[in-house]
Amino acid sequence: MSAKPSARELAAADGATVPDVLAPGLRVLFCGINPGLYSAATGHHFARPGNRFWPALHVSGFTPRQFRPDEQECLLDHGLGITNLVARASARADQLGSEELRAGGARLREAVRRTHPAWLAVVGVTAYRTAFDERRAAVGPQQRAIGTTRLWVLPNPSGLNAHYNLERLSEEFARLRNAVEGP
Repeated sequence: MSAKPSARELAAADGATVPDVLAPGLRVLFCGINPGLYSAATGHHFARPGNRFWPALHVSGFTPRQFRPDEQECLLDHGLGITNLVARASARADQLGSEELRAGGARLREAVRRTHPAWLAVVGVTAYRTAFDERRAAVGPQQRAIGTTRLWVLPNPSGLNAHYNLERLSEEFARLRNAVEGP
């Protein structure tokens, strides 16, 4: 497990990137908004303590146990992957501009066309609305598709998202899992 980054390491992570966890033909490609400084400093997605991505992934039934961020490559064994709308790390997602999110959406669409996941799940409805120019998008399945890849929007799992506690967040992840696995 990675050690907690120092203040100096966090500051140095501003603008850094975290490599995608990606392979062709995934069941679900989860897409974060952008890496936080903690994630960039550790090199692992959703790494900040208090982020509920990993617990929600497990509680919803996507994974047999709760993986740690430094085990992110294990997701590939379950047909899951992770990327971000915007690659560069920042202290907060609200530091990203609309143009950067739209450019990230275009880059994401190209990655989906290359790798053909069954589902793309974007975590963060506000970022999705901007990146995909879907002002009325809500959490849940979307009408839009990218080729054969269906889209779903999940709530942002950041601990800063007070609208969703772990139970509600896990319920939303489980709705997606049920759609992925079918009846």
